[in-house]
Amino acid sequence: MKHELYGCPCCSGTFGLLFSVNNTVRNLKEEAASENGWSCNWGIDWARFGRRDFLKSGAAFAGLSTLLPNGGQAQSATSTQATTVFTNGNILTVDDDFSEAEAIALRGNRILAVGSDGEVRAVAGADANIIDLGGKTVLPGFIDAHTHVVSGSVVDAIMEYVGMARYSTVAEVLDHIAQRVAETPAGDWLVFRNFDPAVQEGADALTFADLDPISTEHPIFVLNASGHLAYANSKAFEVSGVTNDVEDPPGGEFVRDADGKLTGTMKNNVAFLKIAENYPAMAEVNPVEGLLGLLDKWAKFGLTTVSELSLGALAQSPADTQVMAAAAQSGRMNARIRAYPFYTIGAEAWDEAKVMQGDGNALARIAGYKLVADGSNQGFTGLQRDPYLDSDNRGLAYMQPDELTAAALERASKGWHLAIHGNGDAAIDNILDTCEALREAGIDMSRVRPRIEHCSILHDEQIARMKDLGVSASFLIGHVHFWGIAMRDEVFGEEKVQLLDRCRSVDEAGVGFTLHSDFMVTDPDPLHMIEMAVTRRTWKEPDYILAPQETISVETAIRAMTSEAAWQLFSDHEVGSLEPGKLADMVILDQDPRDVDPNEIKAINVLETWMDGRQVFQA
Repeated sequence: MKHELYGCPCCSGTFGLLFSVNNTVRNLKEEAASENGWSCNWGIDWARFGRRDFLKSGAAFAGLSTLLPNGGQAQSATSTQATTVFTNGNILTVDDDFSEAEAIALRGNRILAVGSDGEVRAVAGADANIIDLGGKTVLPGFIDAHTHVVSGSVVDAIMEYVGMARYSTVAEVLDHIAQRVAETPAGDWLVFRNFDPAVQEGADALTFADLDPISTEHPIFVLNASGHLAYANSKAFEVSGVTNDVEDPPGGEFVRDADGKLTGTMKNNVAFLKIAENYPAMAEVNPVEGLLGLLDKWAKFGLTTVSELSLGALAQSPADTQVMAAAAQSGRMNARIRAYPFYTIGAEAWDEAKVMQGDGNALARIAGYKLVADGSNQGFTGLQRDPYLDSDNRGLAYMQPDELTAAALERASKGWHLAIHGNGDAAIDNILDTCEALREAGIDMSRVRPRIEHCSILHDEQIARMKDLGVSASFLIGHVHFWGIAMRDEVFGEEKVQLLDRCRSVDEAGVGFTLHSDFMVTDPDPLHMIEMAVTRRTWKEPDYILAPQETISVETAIRAMTSEAAWQLFSDHEVGSLEPGKLADMVILDQDPRDVDPNEIKAINVLETWMDGRQVFQA
């Protein structure tokens, strides 16, 4: 069987090329490269929102100010020291004992007290504002330990989602596009993302034959969930000046039919950029506004801390840090960000930019460094011990073992925490060999706190090595739910697929783990992710439970999206549990996830989200 090979779109190192035409991104990158008007740390005023004091020139601050929406105001809740008591509730603290309480008090942006109504009122004082929870459930704000929020937010701002979470068939996607055509003036672009015919029933690709009957007056562009493929109608080709005599660029392809005519399908961004770059919003969208807008949308999910696991991918330079800094200084952040500089930019470039682990503050911080060992299992580039089903292909090593170890040693020796992408079992072998080399070099592994991203295919002896080396796992649990049947029938087979996302096995072995969305791969809905891990039911065959021996308890799944995620992000001292002194991040639900049918956890309503002592969402 010949497989279509592709890597993880957010971890390939080339995703940001999609935005090479964006005016803001281009200007940031050019300024950073020239160093004109920039002093230490690319002009970011870390002193204003961070722990380290950097000098900044007037020109540098002017460059940052142009990104700040509404001129930019530093965000702080500490100036407002009003005390609020939430009482008569079911407060799940997610502390070490998973303690339950009936009341919690917030003062400013901190948790003042947690306990019984009498205890909390006594600490809060007579002037405290009292809110009756009426028996509702309170949890720590949810934390997604692996998203791509900086680069992904730009895509989200200008491309509409048509993925499997909303549309189960290709026909439904086409119907939705037709509906959007009817609502949109002729000539305007219609651009969509996350189309995935690998799991959405119907045709394997979209072509002119599918899209031209919908409209010949609107340019239509659809990005595949893999980031590897895209589709467009004839109008999009026409306005982009791409004709039948176009040559395939190196590494890309304009797919043709048997007669040599274009079909509308394109492979790799070097090809489809020739279409997408003509979409006006690609050049005009403001990355800071996109980031703030996405964080605002995610508040409805109860998310209060998210992550960027490939910082630098948007601008293909350390200039991405500027986008994060501008958002943090806007006064409008509705969730915290923990970011990981991406290895493809080069350690030297990050060092020259003076970007260091710990830079920033509780709103936005550099948390660690990201390395990538292999690609994507469903893209047949995850590195495997044995070939994929009905194939002689074993996937790809994005970094050779010696290269991976050398990069990890160089970063860890300078105090960096490491997050290493590994999907296939052979890639995980390489990662664990690298961690062994770190320990043998005398590096304190508790400081490195290494984590394996996705950690998809895992054997018993690898789990034992993880425990021994102090390595944790972060599971993209959507692999089980959305792609589980494809993983069984097309990627691994019935036997090997049992090794996918082994939540219970790592938990029983004492290995910490988290659940994540890998946005834009899946949407970051924590309650749905908790349900996926608890039930392991598959989207295509709801009665099929993939590896039922790996189901976990609701409490364990909640920990994976709160306290464990905070630990992985080096933020366990400030978020992840409801304890006095920690930051006032919490979510109020209409039901306790432990008390509902496990298949209905995702239907629980998020009533309110509080971040930094502020209500940032109310249903």
